[in-house]
Amino acid sequence: MNSIPAISTAPDAPIGVFDSGVGGLSVLRHIRAQLPDEHLTYFADIGYAPYGDKPEAVVTARALAVADFLVTQGVKGLVVACNTATVAAIKAIRARYPLLPVVGVEPGLKPAVAASHNGKIGVLATDRTLSGEKFLQLREQISASSGAEFVLMPCIGLADQINLGELDTAATQALLQRYVAPLITQGVDTLVLGCTHYVFVQPGIEQVVERTSAHPVAIIDTGDAVARQIARLLHAAGLERVPAPDDAGAPARLLGYTSASAAELSAAFGNLLGLNPPVASVTI
Repeated sequence: MNSIPAISTAPDAPIGVFDSGVGGLSVLRHIRAQLPDEHLTYFADIGYAPYGDKPEAVVTARALAVADFLVTQGVKGLVVACNTATVAAIKAIRARYPLLPVVGVEPGLKPAVAASHNGKIGVLATDRTLSGEKFLQLREQISASSGAEFVLMPCIGLADQINLGELDTAATQALLQRYVAPLITQGVDTLVLGCTHYVFVQPGIEQVVERTSAHPVAIIDTGDAVARQIARLLHAAGLERVPAPDDAGAPARLLGYTSASAAELSAAFGNLLGLNPPVASVTI
């Protein structure tokens, strides 16, 4: 875009949430639970998914395009519900929209250190997230301060399976076995879900752990912390929505947009969250 859209400062405006696909719906679920009065607009950039195997410049360009679109839809805050896009683009998004409350998703390394008993932690994420400078710096800082060892596992193809709705197929189970079992055999006692998609296959991850590990393994999902952070930022900016008396009890609005098939995103809303919001396909 040649000009930068103006951001909304209306408390009744929606919060924008976006991901390369449907994984961000796991974060949306946390936001709806914590902020039930807030209107939400979700964008799934499925037409350009996965982000995890694309050059950083491409991911940044797509993230900025989606952010621009959501701002034109009147969002008052933005959640980058994608680990890969957070690593690649959140600095650029904040630079473009310095007055917009923006929250990203980062692998929960600090919570993992707190949960771990032996200091050996496995991180499941896309290759782009794990090779990003921001993630590597965070890992080094936390390792130096805590003594924890992080074992990294790029999960090639797993987000694609989840975008297809294949949460419990033989192919997805085989990928989970391939990626999770080696971490367990290396002795990790904590697993970080470093991609928002992976929350939706957590039951399968737990099954691999049960088959492979003789001890309990903690699983870290940062979606709840992200919801708390956007709530804090909106409160600080005076942008919390308070329903009018005649709206009391009415559900908050939820809209979906995608760069691919509207039917595909509608199916994901239904299958993953049990919801049926209006969904539109757009070209950006």
